[in-house]
Amino acid sequence: MNVRRIVTVVEEIHAEGGRELTRPARIAVVAAVIENPWAGQGFVEDLNPGIDANASDLGALLAPAVLDALGEPAEAYGKAAVVGLDGEIEHGSALIHTLKFGDHFRKAAQATTLLPAVEKRGPAGVGFDIPLKHITDATIRSHHQSFEVRVSDAPHPNEIVIALAAAAQGRPQQRLAPLSTEQ
Repeated sequence: MNVRRIVTVVEEIHAEGGRELTRPARIAVVAAVIENPWAGQGFVEDLNPGIDANASDLGALLAPAVLDALGEPAEAYGKAAVVGLDGEIEHGSALIHTLKFGDHFRKAAQATTLLPAVEKRGPAGVGFDIPLKHITDATIRSHHQSFEVRVSDAPHPNEIVIALAAAAQGRPQQRLAPLSTEQ
């Protein structure tokens, strides 16, 4: 795995809807800009060798880093892959949609739910929204949110941005009724 850079973003929200929060809402993202392991190879039928060589190492690198950046226990989480213009969306999906990658985050966050994801292809600086959901119950509405990220000079055409996001709480000032009230 060739990592060109790692970008960490931490946001603290102190007020929402004109009201102060009782405690700041924190979201952290850690993104690794890596060389696309399938760059320059044309159509690759079997992606497994590239997955085996990279996915677990990426998960092991990013999972503890995003939780450290968050600075408190995660309640919501998500992942993203943004592929440079010379790659395929499938290249990013191959790296993040495997237990070799995601289980590092699930174990570190003590999570049990599906890790929500976004994948796309784009030029350097393209924005992407990482979806987040509760780490143990995907039906908890307060934790359904997204966080916009942009890495100014990535991905280059032969790179992939792989990112993990964690939130220490649900949306600030959330007040939707639980899903169970509509069943």
